[in-house]
Amino acid sequence: MTLVLPNLQGKQMGQVLTTITITNRIDQVLAERGFIPAGEIRSLTLDKVLVDTGATLLALPASIISQLGWSQLGETNIQTTAGVRKGRIFQEDIMLEVEGRQAVFDCLEIPEGVDAVLLGVIPMEMLGLEPD
Repeated sequence: MTLVLPNLQGKQMGQVLTTITITNRIDQVLAERGFIPAGEIRSLTLDKVLVDTGATLLALPASIISQLGWSQLGETNIQTTAGVRKGRIFQEDIMLEVEGRQAVFDCLEIPEGVDAVLLGVIPMEMLGLEPD
């Protein structure tokens, strides 16, 4: 992980950024069983992902979710800085790798207009990681 310290004279707080790899776990299983070639596994490595201790889950923009072909599980109310909004939850077969550690999670779609990737506290804790 990289600690980025903005201009502290402006009294801004630092941000913790990291690199993650997200993979469609269903594609991995299909490749392992010989149904698709390994080259067809949908996966992305994302840099400058914000480690957000105020977020609960992995949160991704709709464009990334669509690119990796994940299925929607349901909807939930989410608290944002703009108030409460509906958020879509996507399948529980998202392989997340951070700092060499891997686990399977679901994710939350970030509301329209927000073009960020957030790594929330639950994936961090389950991977045994904490921001420093």
